Amino acid sequence: MHPVARLPEEWHACLAERGERPFRAKQLFRWIHGRGVIDPDGMTDLSKPLRESLRQDGLAEPGRVEQVHESRDGTRKLVLDLAHGARVECVIIPMTPQAHLDADAGALADEGDGADDGDGGDEGDREELAATAAPAGKDRVTLCISTQFGCAMGCVFCASGQAGLFRGLGAAEVVYQVLVARRYLGPREELKNLVFMGMGEPLHHYDETARAIRLLTHPDGGGMSPRRITVSTVGLVPGIRRLGEEFDGKIGLAISLHAPDDEIRSRILPMNRRYPIAELMRALREYPLPPRRRITIEYTLIGGVNDSLEHADSLARLLRPLRVKVNLIPMNPIDASDLRAPHPEQVAAFRERLADAGYSCFVRTRRGDDVSAACGQLAMRSAEQTVPERALLRKDRAT
Repeated sequence: MHPVARLPEEWHACLAERGERPFRAKQLFRWIHGRGVIDPDGMTDLSKPLRESLRQDGLAEPGRVEQVHESRDGTRKLVLDLAHGARVECVIIPMTPQAHLDADAGALADEGDGADDGDGGDEGDREELAATAAPAGKDRVTLCISTQFGCAMGCVFCASGQAGLFRGLGAAEVVYQVLVARRYLGPREELKNLVFMGMGEPLHHYDETARAIRLLTHPDGGGMSPRRITVSTVGLVPGIRRLGEEFDGKIGLAISLHAPDDEIRSRILPMNRRYPIAELMRALREYPLPPRRRITIEYTLIGGVNDSLEHADSLARLLRPLRVKVNLIPMNPIDASDLRAPHPEQVAAFRERLADAGYSCFVRTRRGDDVSAACGQLAMRSAEQTVPERALLRKDRAT
């Protein structure tokens, strides 16, 4: 285990073996996860022998920032160089108070924004967003992080899925994205929301994702509120159940549904053959959702595939038993696909149909698409090999 992935109790045991006093564990954890200092030389209140010992123990940055791309809308994509040739991307999305009240509201409301009003309408969400705006003088920022180098899920509209999976990230590499991103925030910016919506399927390597969440929410470190964190999944049912049980439903859940029936979903999202919609809906009904919170349904609209009004009606019927809000995502262009985005008029009609059925429904505004940082555009740029999906899922089938 990389030292950055150690929890305070694990540091306590490690340091006790070296004769250090118990308070050092909390002190060290705060340096790393509270202040973002990983280099032992920067931990000025630790003794020189202890700092040298930590260095020998392997305490060092798990990677480095290779590139920073800034979009015209202020979105920043960081390309990180990690061990074993892995290159992953995380995205800093600046959200001004006005953006929360405009069409971007839907993209934010599902990203750990806090308690929902529960009335199923747009107005309540707008009031909520206004009420949870950044403190005076601060601009809220959402960070989208990756959990894998590539992805094994094979979604046809996603660049990461089309590239295949190279390897999963360790908890230290996941947390490192947050620590590094904070260094790139402006003096007026504050990281408020964290979304596991970057490269990879977060629940495919559940243990590392769960450890990363525990590290990020630990009160002795950054102490991020679980309600500010959202995990997005294609619908790995065992992982959904574990997430709900381990974190008491406090972690926001977003489901990449993208189709109202098994026939379409299996064509565009191969994992549906393993966990069909009926099984997924059962897991969502049983998810321990706190009062006034809702599950986010992510639905990528693909022209001529899943964007008709009949599809909207089917989706409304499918979701009827659930407490949800719907985030519509017009497909973003990717290199390896001949699929097309729907016409804006069709997107508006689809949204209106769901709203008429009583659903809180938003259209996600494109952010960072000019630097390939928009939804579905993150992809590994270099890998010596990819792992076939069937090989990666053997372990999952055995559980």
